Amino acid sequence: MENKDPYASLRIREFNIFLLVRFLLVFGWSMQFIIIEWQVYSITKDPWSLGLIGVFEFLPAFSMALFAGHIVDQKEKRNLLALCIGLFSLISLGLYFLTNPSFTEGWNSKTTLYLIYTLVCFGGFLRSFFGPTIFSLIALIVPKKLYPNAATWSSSTWQMASVLGPAFAGYTIYAVGVNLSLCIVFVLVLFSLFTVFFIKRKPIMNLKKGESIKKSLQEGISFVLKTKAILGTLTLDMISVLFGGAIALLPVFAQDILEVGPKGFGFLRAAPAVGAFLTMLITAYIPISKNAGMKLLSAIFGFGLCILVFGLSTSFWISLVALFFSGVTDGVSMVIRQTILQLKTPDHMRGRVSSVNSMFVGSSNELGAFESGLTAKLMGTATAVVFGGTMTLLTVITTGVLNPTLRKLDLTEDLKNHKDSSSQ
Repeated sequence: MENKDPYASLRIREFNIFLLVRFLLVFGWSMQFIIIEWQVYSITKDPWSLGLIGVFEFLPAFSMALFAGHIVDQKEKRNLLALCIGLFSLISLGLYFLTNPSFTEGWNSKTTLYLIYTLVCFGGFLRSFFGPTIFSLIALIVPKKLYPNAATWSSSTWQMASVLGPAFAGYTIYAVGVNLSLCIVFVLVLFSLFTVFFIKRKPIMNLKKGESIKKSLQEGISFVLKTKAILGTLTLDMISVLFGGAIALLPVFAQDILEVGPKGFGFLRAAPAVGAFLTMLITAYIPISKNAGMKLLSAIFGFGLCILVFGLSTSFWISLVALFFSGVTDGVSMVIRQTILQLKTPDHMRGRVSSVNSMFVGSSNELGAFESGLTAKLMGTATAVVFGGTMTLLTVITTGVLNPTLRKLDLTEDLKNHKDSSSQ
């Protein structure tokens, strides 16, 4: 049976500090990404430029993912997270200067644009370390029997920050402008850097310090490929996110199709995260481990339908509702995926397995942004989103028919066995 205390992991002091650090980081990162999207589209008025934001973050994140996982497994996690936060603060500071008219006076707009892309690229490099470090640190803060509960609250914190960050970014762009909005991001990141040192240093679980990088990476990839539950869910989620990347085109919808300005843009951008966050709060009380495979397939099918409705809509309110329910369905998928990863990954391989996860799912967000930008350029913005939603639906149907193992996936017994072993 699953833990009946929905607040079990929240009773651990260090986990609460960890959640605060994660909230500040995601809030700041979400704000920064929204502000960059708005600024880039304001400069270019070209949806292709939004797709390029995804490409420039995807390439370093994807290419460095496995190597980053190897490093994370070899290093102390608290200090590594602090280093990543410190470097992230430099990106925020750089973007602040690049959007300061007195600093860029006399510059060509293309020069500013290329420098923004450069900092985005550096952010992608950092992101390849953030994911594995955070995933590994959770497992060192909470006991194994609380992994599912901790995964739910950690994901909920991520979603809460994703809700408030974009909405606040839309407001600050409107109220104080792009430049001061990025100054706020910089302050938030510095605060998270200060807070992370309230977490104690943690032991290094991987004792194979002399192991070659090649052997280490092969071990991580082999584990994921052999663990069908992990491989199946990651593949399905990757494809759905790849073709359902309508979020990258929201500046186009807000400015040119729905004509709702920066305030409306902030609400549209926050709507999916609101839906996902509410879903995750509910799953803390009503776990969804039973028949997880069918629930995962159903959730991603619903996600595809929502993207399809959003692409066809010319009404702000219909679009807002469609994006909200896309977040609801995505939240179900995320909880199931994170629970599978936490339960089935050995402690000494968490960095590498999380890196593979980021290659499958995390990087597909940026690749999806590129796909959306490219198809919008070729087909038109609304048609591109409809195409993406349709491909998501076809992918779910095909996977459901061809992969009976995934359809029958149930996590109830896994949770019971994990708790039994933890209590021994």
